[in-house]
Order: sequence, then C-alpha cells, then structure tokens
Amino acid sequence: QVQLVESGGGSVQAGGSLRLSCEVSRSRYSGDCMGWFRQAPDSDREGIAGFDTNTGSTFYAASVKGRFTVSRHNTKNTLYLQMNTLQPDDTATYYCALLTGAARKMYDSSCEVTSEYNYFGQGTQVTVSS
Repeated sequence: QVQLVESGGGSVQAGGSLRLSCEVSRSRYSGDCMGWFRQAPDSDREGIAGFDTNTGSTFYAASVKGRFTVSRHNTKNTLYLQMNTLQPDDTATYYCALLTGAARKMYDSSCEVTSEYNYFGQGTQVTVSS
C-alpha cells in the first residue's frame, strides 16, 4: 500500500510563503504522476499542481499559476510545493497525490491537475490571514 505523508503546513499572513513536502513510500518510478490538491471548507477538492516524472513537466491550475511551484527531490521520492504570495483564498487542507504509472497507462492519463490521481495523503492545513 502506498503512503503519502505531507508536512509543512501552518499559518501565515497574506503575502507570505510556505513550502509543503510530501514523502512517498514507494520507489521512484518513471511514469508516475505526482501532484497537489487542496480542499477549502464547503468546497470540492481542487487539483492545483501536477508533476510528470517521465519528463519533469509541470502543470498548474489557473488559481495558483505564477505563485506556486511544484518540484521533486533529485534522489528521494519527495515532492515539494513552494507557495508564494499566499492569499486568504489559499486557505485549505492541502493533499499530496500520486497517479501510478500503471494506472496512468491503463487510463491513458496525463499529469494534468484534472486527471484522476489514485492515492492521496492525509493532508496538511494551510491558513492564510489577511
């Protein structure tokens, strides 16, 4: 069973920055998609960033593009989300996500934020105050 563990959440004032980390209990496989989702109270879960381990390509939702950066550690199976210029609307629980290479191939999926990722972490809370 794959486990994803997020860390790095917290409280910050508007305009501030945070970096989230996600440790994945699975060896690095070329072909996996890794990503970040978030869910605000009374809202649906939203995909905000995706990372293609095949190519290193990244994908972003319009709401975070230009402010957030997704990256992966060079050797470990750790995913990061650097969040800059945070705003109160960014307040949410943030989830790390994985779309395995096998599932990706089966469903012919990309690593876009709209794809159906098949593993999620427990989440970490980010609160941005004005």
